[in-house]
Amino acid sequence: MTDDLGTISDDYRVTEQVGHLMRKAYQRHLAIFQENASDPNLTSVQFVTLCALRDNGPSSQADLVRITAVDQATIRGIIERLKARNLIGVSKDELDGRKVIMTLLPAGEAVLREMVPKAKLITQLTVECLNPAERVALMYLLRRLSGEL
Repeated sequence: MTDDLGTISDDYRVTEQVGHLMRKAYQRHLAIFQENASDPNLTSVQFVTLCALRDNGPSSQADLVRITAVDQATIRGIIERLKARNLIGVSKDELDGRKVIMTLLPAGEAVLREMVPKAKLITQLTVECLNPAERVALMYLLRRLSGEL
């Protein structure tokens, strides 16, 4: 950060900034996810996508982008990988042939049955250093920062 004279300010430390700390916390969470996932080939974003299909039923790519908060390019790759593993089906919309619909397949349901208990553990491990009040506060603040509240 520079001041009015164009010199670099001493009071800005990137390691003390919210984005840096959120990224570090998320990286820690991802490491916990990978260590505890029931399927070592399942990423956290693939898991979220499978959960979105379970919770919302057959969905278009645009629906999945909105529900998962994953960008268009990334969701395309996730869909391809889940389809290649026969965890989801991809078909044309009956009403609009240009639209593609993703559906959770039985193999995807089986992955979720195994993974959901692990996901609960992953959440517990991620926040285990927080007391109950801090956990409530964290969830509230994350919802505020993400624009949900």
